[in-house]
Amino acid sequence: MSGRLVLVRHGQSRGNVARRLDTLPPGAELTDLGREQARTFARGLPRRPGLVAHSIATRAVQTATEIHQEISPEARVGARELEDIHEVQVGELENRTDDEAHDEFNAIYRRWHLGELDLAMPGGESGRDVIDRYVPVLDTLRAEYLDQDTWREDIVVVSHGAAIRLVGALLSGIDHRFAVDHHLANTEAVVLVPDGAGRWSCVQWGALTPPFGAEPAVVTDPARSADPMG
Repeated sequence: MSGRLVLVRHGQSRGNVARRLDTLPPGAELTDLGREQARTFARGLPRRPGLVAHSIATRAVQTATEIHQEISPEARVGARELEDIHEVQVGELENRTDDEAHDEFNAIYRRWHLGELDLAMPGGESGRDVIDRYVPVLDTLRAEYLDQDTWREDIVVVSHGAAIRLVGALLSGIDHRFAVDHHLANTEAVVLVPDGAGRWSCVQWGALTPPFGAEPAVVTDPARSADPMG
């Protein structure tokens, strides 16, 4: 069995609780629930990963630390920090909690998934900006580890919901309508497996496994639907 790339969203942060568009690193810390979510995620992994990595944001660092300590309490070396896999930068919408800001973010984000990648958040990043900084990091991980004949372990990368969904759909060829409608709750993951053609196959999206259809998700948790970054 070849190694997999597990792109997991961080645990619940104080910014999530406040419904705040908290994208500029270092950002908010985890809540107590967020730390427990990270430990629960670690205990549920089907096999021990060979590498745990994280973005530069505090909530990702703390999530990765909890995961790493749960699976390797004796380890002297901690999780690896990676540049350029932080959340979509929302510019002028930063730190806003109002519905108008959420709606503006969601409208632009949806248009990215429909192909308008050069459209930018007001004073922030475009979809192409996110892809151009994020994808090379994953390419490097693949070249250094997953494409090596001797590597059989998973790589767990703690990152951020909106960025994961955009990049995950692009790399695996999943219908972008599916990616828009199927948010990731805290510590849910998109799991990618490298194929022989230099592409990726998605074998898990949150709680779902293939085939992935374009039908809208049925959201039953109001707190989850109110989180635009998931």
